[in-house]
Amino acid sequence: MASRKKAAKGARTTKAAKKRTTAKPAKRGAATKSRAALRAERAERWAAEIAERSRRNRLAGPRSSLGRLRKICLSFAGAHEVESWGEPTFRVNNKSFAMHASSGSHHGGGRPAVWIYSVHVEQDLVIRARPDRYFKPPYVGPSGWIGAWIDKNPPWTELAVLIEDAYERRRKGK
Repeated sequence: MASRKKAAKGARTTKAAKKRTTAKPAKRGAATKSRAALRAERAERWAAEIAERSRRNRLAGPRSSLGRLRKICLSFAGAHEVESWGEPTFRVNNKSFAMHASSGSHHGGGRPAVWIYSVHVEQDLVIRARPDRYFKPPYVGPSGWIGAWIDKNPPWTELAVLIEDAYERRRKGK
């Protein structure tokens, strides 16, 4: 009789142990997902959201002159932005090819501008051709840099060409 009680007791323990070890479904009725699966789903949602925002931003275009300048400068391979002297500068091979001068700083002269790396001959031709749009910037002007006002409907196609030339000069190391 004692052996029967032990056998019955062991059977009960086994059933109770089975109940404890079986996974219960989630309260909502769905099977429980692993943390890794949840993280992967969350990452996919975030990536989709970021891609959608990026697509909307590309369609809308930059709203500010700095945003437009940033879009032009960072479109080149290897170009990156570094904040120097309190202003955004755009570099390739760690050499500046364009610098933003905000209207609030003493560099901008009360108007937002961009300083573009160039050579003396090109600087002279550009400034003489359109003195209302281009100027010789302080500090770097004697080295051939061109200053361009980026308020009051600037000539973005001209600026893009000048910036691309500056990028190529710095990329090649000249």
